[in-house]
Parts: sequence; structure tokens; C-alpha cells
Amino acid sequence: MLKKLLSILGVYKLYEKWLWIQVKNGAKPEHIAIILDGNRRWASEQELNPWLGHRKGAETVEQLLDWCQKLDVKFMTLYTFSTENFKRPSEEIKEIMRLAEEKFQKLLTDERIHRNKVHVKVIGRVNLLPESLQRLIAEVEKATENYDNQFLNFAFAYGGRAEIVDAAKTIAEKVKEGELTLDDVNEKTFEKYLYTAHMPNQEPDLIIRTSGEERLSGFLIWQSAYSELVFLDVYWPDFRLIDLLRAIRTFQTRKRRYGT
Repeated sequence: MLKKLLSILGVYKLYEKWLWIQVKNGAKPEHIAIILDGNRRWASEQELNPWLGHRKGAETVEQLLDWCQKLDVKFMTLYTFSTENFKRPSEEIKEIMRLAEEKFQKLLTDERIHRNKVHVKVIGRVNLLPESLQRLIAEVEKATENYDNQFLNFAFAYGGRAEIVDAAKTIAEKVKEGELTLDDVNEKTFEKYLYTAHMPNQEPDLIIRTSGEERLSGFLIWQSAYSELVFLDVYWPDFRLIDLLRAIRTFQTRKRRYGT
């Protein structure tokens, strides 16, 4: 059994090296966004409680940070919890929030975050989260607000329609108060009031969704207009470096025309 496992690992490493050689000299996406889907189905197939799937998925996120730094990906946006997810069973939501607190507490002192100057931001209706989690998120954002080598966004309590509504409300209020006129309102103005406005590159070059589902589910509706989409038939907890490299290789084969 051990011999077979070592053989499989050896093949995996060879495949990983081969993919790396393929993508390393090509055009790499500057901004990668990922819909982290399949945690609950992974847990169900393992006959585990749903939140154990979320925990395994959170461990995969930690690996993803290392991979993206190795690939020089400057912007990462991860869809972790939607506004619709609040409809899930209360016990599952409670465990997700507890896990989020644990992971954001870890981010505060994660040497990779501070060594690599990673700007961490939570995008979404943060006011819907437990107050203790809101305070912790504010601490992490404050501790990293001056970093700009890399940007790590967690879309948490996030909805693409909610983002557009919130931006529209803010703009409407500014028009009402005389800070903006109707003639000032255009696409560039609107982008200044999106949740992602803190980044110089708001639009993902590549959006990946795991679990085999082929839809965006409201993720970055505005920002994804010209994003390349890759759907992978792997649950997020099982996502590996080779899956990321395969997605980037697919991205490199696309011809991006931006409407031309």
C-alpha cells in the first residue's frame, strides 16, 4: 500500500513539474478570483459533518496563498460565504463563523502576510456578521491597510447584486447631498463605490469555480465582464497546485479580445 502511494505521489510531482514548465513563461493572470465550492459535498462523501468540509477547505486556502505567491499573482479574490448562505442550518452557520474567527485571528500574526506585504480585505455586507468577527476583521484590515505587494480579498457575506445596490445607494446619496451630479455618474464613477475599489485592478483576469458547477452565482457581477472562466470538476477541499496550474494553462490558451 505504501509503495503504491509513493508511486502515485511520484507521478503527481512529475505532472506538477511538467505543468509548471508549461505555464512559467506564459502570460500569467494578475488577478485570480475563485469560487470555493464543494466543501459540503466533500464532507458528505466522507460521511462527515458539513463544517468539517469547511475546515478542510480553509486549510486549502492557506496552501493557495503559497501557490499564488510562487506564481506572482498580485490579486486574489475568494468567494467564501454568500448572503444566500445565511439560509443554511443555524448550527452550520455558527461553525462557519467560529472557523472564520479562528482563521482571521491566525492571519493577524501570519508571517507570510507581513513578510510579503499582503493587503487583506473582506468584501461584502460585513455588518451582517457577528460583532466579534466584525471587530477581528477590522483588526486584520487595519494591520495590513498599508501593504500593497499583494491583495487578498475574502468575499464574505457577499452578493454581487447586493454590491451593485450598495454602490448605487451611495452614489444616489452623494447626488442628493450635492457631492456628485448626474453627469458625474458613469462607469468609472460607479467602480469607485464597489467593494473592490481599494484595488488598482478590480477585474479578475481569471475566475475559477470548483465542484463542477458552471455558473458564477452572483460573484463579481460587475467586475467579471471580461474575465476568463474555468470550471473544474474537483471539490474545493481537494484542490491542488496542479488544478491551479491547469486553470492558468487554459487561461494562457485563450485569446482575450475585450469586445473587438
